[in-house]
Amino acid sequence: MICEIISIGTELLMGDIINTNAQYIANRLKELGIFVYYQTVVGDNEERLKKAFEIAYSRSDMVITTGGLGPTKDDLSKEVAAKFFDKRLVLDQNSLNKIEAYFAKRNLKLTESNKKQAFIIEGGLALVNDFGTAPGMFYEDNSGKILIMMPGPPREMVPMFENQVVPLLEPLCEDKLFSSVIRICGIGESFVEDRIIDLIENQTNPTIAPYVKEGEVTLRITARAKDEKEAEKLLSPVKNEIKNRLKGFVYGEGNTSLEDVVGKLLIEKGLKLSIAESCTGGMITSRLVNFPGISASLVEGVVTYSNESKVNRLNVSEETLKNYGAVSKECAMEMAKGVALSSGADIGISTTGIAGPAGGTAEKPVGLVYLGLYYNGITKWKELRLSGDRHRIRTLSTVNALHWLINELKGLERE
Repeated sequence: MICEIISIGTELLMGDIINTNAQYIANRLKELGIFVYYQTVVGDNEERLKKAFEIAYSRSDMVITTGGLGPTKDDLSKEVAAKFFDKRLVLDQNSLNKIEAYFAKRNLKLTESNKKQAFIIEGGLALVNDFGTAPGMFYEDNSGKILIMMPGPPREMVPMFENQVVPLLEPLCEDKLFSSVIRICGIGESFVEDRIIDLIENQTNPTIAPYVKEGEVTLRITARAKDEKEAEKLLSPVKNEIKNRLKGFVYGEGNTSLEDVVGKLLIEKGLKLSIAESCTGGMITSRLVNFPGISASLVEGVVTYSNESKVNRLNVSEETLKNYGAVSKECAMEMAKGVALSSGADIGISTTGIAGPAGGTAEKPVGLVYLGLYYNGITKWKELRLSGDRHRIRTLSTVNALHWLINELKGLERE
């Protein structure tokens, strides 16, 4: 079954409100095995809304709308839908009773404009709104075209969808979609694709879809199956093959994050971590603090931005700064060692680099970043050559530092 989502409201077109409804509905329809090929946003205009219905039903079996069910004159969704299907709007008494009770409870006067919310398309089914006055509607015409209308506020739409729409849709779906997510870091999207291109080109069921954000690649593997057990039989071989091909770059699955993985590994191994940041300015520490319980392992994070701070707080050698500069592998390693020893941590990690937009030279360009890592008397370094604006360079430095730490922790044995 193919569905189109129409989000109605001039405020959406103007950018005054973020369209979270369409995202939510599309995600849930995917899980139900219903395909969404198109999403439309249209303002509160009768002609344009009618045109949106015409286009949607020319290419979809079902249309789900949000918005336009309020009491004001510009709330036209049901009226336009009734004209499109050449049907009357009729009063739903149960909806009117609920609206009257809502106003009476608050000692408010019920107006005619409020009463219009209780009207639905003749032959349709009213959907109860437990968190507002505007009921939704489910309608199916003689040709099998389905229309589902819901209110715009997410706090009203989401429970209506879950409690009333989903039970109506489930019998229409023979198979459902089940997805697994693999999270990858330290390698770009093109390199990921190159390593699994044969799997992508030959995919049928399950399918593989890549998604990218700064410094990370996510692979969503989706199987169409009757139940979770059947889906897992389809998903497992593909997941295992991908993880085998991308060893060292896969850091987690599902809804996990880099900081989640670092935090769990530190706690499992009983290790303490301290962080010395220069160019990242506390971003690594901030990410780790997102993980609940990190206080058991995170000793401290310090921002040693100036050379004086690096010397006084981390015991970086003035000779090192003079000979190699603050942006150097030598400085990064001394920073990592210094923060670990001075705080009594098992592990120290550091960042130092040129985030830009100014400060770069031919020898040390903007985007040059060094990471340092100290553990059990051994100090390591890593060089990054990054591009982009200041925020992106700092973000990518943070992501790379966390990913490096994961790989090191996975190779460490507790003493």
